[in-house]
Amino acid sequence: MKLKNINIEERMKHYKVQGLSIVLIENCQINGVENYGFLEANTDRKVNENSIFSACSISKFLTGMMILKLIEEGLLDLDEDVNERLETWKVPDNEFTKNKLVTLRNLLSHQAGIKDPEGSFFERISDIGTPSIVELLEGKTPYCKVPIEVQYEPESEFQYSDAGYCIIQQLIEDVTKKPFYQVVNEFIFKPLGMESSYLNPTMLEIVKKKFSCGHNKNGEMVDGKYPIYPYPTASGLWTTSLDLAALVLELMNALKGKSKIGILKSLAKEMITSQRGRSWAGLGVFLEGSEKELEITSMGWGVGFQCMMVAYPYLEKAAVIMTNTELGVHQLEGIIGEIYKSLLP
Repeated sequence: MKLKNINIEERMKHYKVQGLSIVLIENCQINGVENYGFLEANTDRKVNENSIFSACSISKFLTGMMILKLIEEGLLDLDEDVNERLETWKVPDNEFTKNKLVTLRNLLSHQAGIKDPEGSFFERISDIGTPSIVELLEGKTPYCKVPIEVQYEPESEFQYSDAGYCIIQQLIEDVTKKPFYQVVNEFIFKPLGMESSYLNPTMLEIVKKKFSCGHNKNGEMVDGKYPIYPYPTASGLWTTSLDLAALVLELMNALKGKSKIGILKSLAKEMITSQRGRSWAGLGVFLEGSEKELEITSMGWGVGFQCMMVAYPYLEKAAVIMTNTELGVHQLEGIIGEIYKSLLP
């Protein structure tokens, strides 16, 4: 992929974007890395290929890949009742679960009957710290004050849900007997060489590494500098554009039967297949178009950051775009949208 007819630095100035990193993929290989601006406003800390951004909800793409690997290991099943393997917390039975079960397939595609309570799942508050996933799901923290339960029959509606991904996290931790970040390190980060990727990083890690600060639509630094979301499966990933590109390449290679971490071609195909009749909903990713022209996307939007992953697996093209500025509008209406459009044929 190639950037066409766009002056990145001029557009950054227009949108008051402080820092930006782009990786372009062509023929299933990285064919361009472009870095612009600064990690922190009013400093000389420049963005480079080692700069770490908050990927926000692109974490859900990582979670989807993690699930494929654990299915491969025989630890999980896409279409089994998740309560069969959940141990420390169970999805409460109610009138909506009588005829349809909550499965990994419908949790990953936001069709499990789970709705996020209003005003929930915001960034970590230092005075409160990081709650356990069980506390979250039981509605015992300020981050989620209402117990999570099924609110409509699974697969009857689409409701984008961070809570659903918290259920996935608890399931992964129950079947592996390990924290989610440790499972991801073992099965994904280390084998793919994603050495600059973190899930809910500590301040010590942030101080030592090239982490970007978050900025608002005026280009000013946000409170706390590094907003962290204490829900790794939903929005906890901090990574570089190159590390994220490695994950995109792993999916594209798995679709060709060349997975580095041992994901079956059939499972990779399932991830990018429309789920339960909703053309846009894959497993941890969103879909547009079909067959050779199929487009896969994952977008992140949180306090101080916006980013996007877009891939055309059958054309063997992709791009990763990461910024450290939240424009207050949908990604496609700001600088990310302009870059995305400049990449289109």
